[in-house]
Amino acid sequence: MISYVAALSHTANPLLWILGSPLAGAALLALLPRWRAAAIVNVVVSGVTLAAALTLFQHRPAPTRLLFIDDFNIYLVALTAFVGFTTSVFSAAYIARETAARRLRPVHLRFYHSMYQAFLFTMLLALSANNTGVMWVAVEAATLTTVLMVSLYRTREAIEAAWKYFILCSVGIGLALFGTILVYLAAEPVMGDGADAMAWTLLIGRAAAFQPDLLNLAFVFVLVGYGTKVGLAPLHAWLPDAHAEGPTPISAVLSGLLLNVALYALLRFKMLIAANGHTLAPGPLMVMMGLSSLFLAGFMLYRRGDIKRLFAYSSIEHMGVITFTFGMGGAVANFAGLMHMTMHSLTKSAIFFAVGIISQNAGTKRIADIRGLTVSHPFLGWTFLLAVLAIAGLPPMGVFMSEFLVVSSTFARQPLLALPLALGLLLAFGALVSRVQGMAFGTPLAAAGHGRPSPMANAMAYAPLSAHMVLVVVAGLYLPPVLVSWFQTVAKLLG
Repeated sequence: MISYVAALSHTANPLLWILGSPLAGAALLALLPRWRAAAIVNVVVSGVTLAAALTLFQHRPAPTRLLFIDDFNIYLVALTAFVGFTTSVFSAAYIARETAARRLRPVHLRFYHSMYQAFLFTMLLALSANNTGVMWVAVEAATLTTVLMVSLYRTREAIEAAWKYFILCSVGIGLALFGTILVYLAAEPVMGDGADAMAWTLLIGRAAAFQPDLLNLAFVFVLVGYGTKVGLAPLHAWLPDAHAEGPTPISAVLSGLLLNVALYALLRFKMLIAANGHTLAPGPLMVMMGLSSLFLAGFMLYRRGDIKRLFAYSSIEHMGVITFTFGMGGAVANFAGLMHMTMHSLTKSAIFFAVGIISQNAGTKRIADIRGLTVSHPFLGWTFLLAVLAIAGLPPMGVFMSEFLVVSSTFARQPLLALPLALGLLLAFGALVSRVQGMAFGTPLAAAGHGRPSPMANAMAYAPLSAHMVLVVVAGLYLPPVLVSWFQTVAKLLG
């Protein structure tokens, strides 16, 4: 892997590999008739994409009118490639076991791995796009590719969830398109016609001269539009169903990656609005939507009977916290928001890895029917418990560190806002801890799973889970200086 990264670093533009690998992989996988071979190819292509993403730290390509890498998106591209790779490994084991249990038929898997690579391509394109229109197209394409995967089980509930996901997110993305057009209209008198009025690298330098009224209106549409994709309340209705009814690997990348991509798009527009001194401050709107998401999810966590819906609402909670944090702004809050994005991606995807194994072993997703995991499956049970405590914000994990910075920075600047923030975090903490106790401890119920997985399938399922949790625990104790430097640099850019 190291030699391969070094070889790729000498190519003219690593972005060609980062975007070309999943795109070519999607085309190749669409032609493979055997799902077992497709699963292996999916892992290999995801590994190539990760290796190419790592080369960005050695060679950052010069920006073009369509693509660019800067201090903000470089780590998000690497994070997306990493979680995409680990999820592809987990997916191979998960799909094999689902097929063996006849919950999935090979005919339904015809385009699963192809759509997975297409999904990675759309997210990486959205993160690296230097054009507001291309970014919008990429986010919309991410919806179209994941709709097919959410409906994979072909049950009534899965198809309903896929349609709800498609309709609601398409409406939201439609509103985001209108906001994107308004930004273009605000920039066009200054930048002129064409791609220059849509390039982030050019827009940010001259945003102070744009029409502020159009920018204000544009941000409202962008916030509602991309906020739907982020899963912010009251625009969140698609998220619990899509997570609950789709395959668990897709739940992992939806929560761990796609929500970040939509928030990234929103933050790009926030930077543009903030660069114009005559616009309204975008922060209060983000703070309001963040708090509403936090409290809605906090209360809903107490009423969930489905394990995947439980952690879907946990994703809404954490995206609310992150949106609130970036709405507050400032160096410390932005640092905390970036750290929380990273920790949430690693932790929540790990939780869904564990949930996938648990639901397959138990033969159910109902929380009431899952008991005594630390007794029946000690490694899985204790790792799952650790992951849930991590996402709940217990020290010394990385999520605790980011939440501590969020609360302390808010107390320092707006003490009255810190009180509901802390209350919402405690509300969610109590819900998660109360629900996980029964699943982790007590007398195990009779399992209704289908057979025992092979040693290779076990290794492929547990390796990504273990890798993510090691990173989350280490991050709570020690952050590499290069990562701290990146957080600080981007925190200044976000204002």
